[in-house]
Amino acid sequence: MQTYPDFQSRAFLEAHVDSILRFYAPNAFDPAGGFFHYFLDDGTVYNRSHRHLVSATRFVFNWAMAHRHTGREPWRSWAVHALQHLEAFRRPDGLHAWTVDGGRIEDASVLAYGQAFVLLARSHAALAGLATAADVADAFDRMDAAFWRAADRAYADEITPAGQLITYRGQNANMHQCEACLAAYEATGQTRYLDRAETLIERFAFELADAAGGLVWEHYREDWSIDWDYNRDNPGNIFKPWGFQTGHQTEWAKLLLIAHSHRPQRRWVDRAAALHQTAWDHGWDGTHGGLIYGFAPDRRPCDSDKYFWVQAESFASAWRLWRATGEAGFRRQYEDLWRFSWQHMIDHVHGGWYRIVGADGRKLENTKSPAGKVDYHTMGACWDVMAAGGLTG
Repeated sequence: MQTYPDFQSRAFLEAHVDSILRFYAPNAFDPAGGFFHYFLDDGTVYNRSHRHLVSATRFVFNWAMAHRHTGREPWRSWAVHALQHLEAFRRPDGLHAWTVDGGRIEDASVLAYGQAFVLLARSHAALAGLATAADVADAFDRMDAAFWRAADRAYADEITPAGQLITYRGQNANMHQCEACLAAYEATGQTRYLDRAETLIERFAFELADAAGGLVWEHYREDWSIDWDYNRDNPGNIFKPWGFQTGHQTEWAKLLLIAHSHRPQRRWVDRAAALHQTAWDHGWDGTHGGLIYGFAPDRRPCDSDKYFWVQAESFASAWRLWRATGEAGFRRQYEDLWRFSWQHMIDHVHGGWYRIVGADGRKLENTKSPAGKVDYHTMGACWDVMAAGGLTG
């Protein structure tokens, strides 16, 4: 019979985070600037020159959080190193480009998704004492000037290198900006960030979700009418997948509960429970375990693979829901997600989580951490469970 550690132990979560950090520690640091972004299963770097804004900002989060939780080096100096490297992405207008190669901007597109992570990075740097409230405000204000549309109560999505704002609108950038605003509020105490997070919650987790049958849809037209067909032929897209994303329902649920901890509203708890449970009802694989990537508007699976971040965000959401409601079912879901992940998603030899496995849990690739991953979701979920409390030890 399979035996498992005590997933509800703080000591387990701390040790698990440490095991992930040990995967990156030997090879991630680039003395020439920043960190490498592409790792095979054993930690080998398979692309040394290419850098992605999402990985670059998430490394700031990783090292800043590791320093706050342990007080140890090299995490503090690495957080500073990662923060400094964000300047490599800086365009003349002060916004951050999407990719860099060989130290020079490769794709000068400006995505709201990326700017949201700049705000998240600076906010967590500020929480670690490595950035100021002015640094946080600068990131927020630049994002506002480029993408905020007050009449829509939402952010637009992308500016081309030629300076054109595209007509596509999406929830993903707005969700991560909500996350970043909550962190900005925690870092500075300034209520404008919490106010913006509340606006985004009401817009996406209530108004637009209600228009989509009670769940958060991914894609919209310029007038914020639902686009049911965008990327229909590409349900596995990394940043703009088609279908209801199981993990985005639970990620919104987590954000609602974090916001509730700062500005209590019972309706936020109720909506978080509804989003999470509906995602579970249609996303949990009753045969193999684990949550699938996405399901179609008719609630049938459209991508049955299991992604690392979906399991991680969902166990954080389940734990917070158990803490907020006392309902034992959420605590069981937390255990079920960890058991599936322990068996299939986690590399017990080299450390870290595999990015993706098949529906039956089999490995699909040997690129454990391509650009964008860096285990921000998995360590972040562990730290979030610790923040929610209620653990043994």
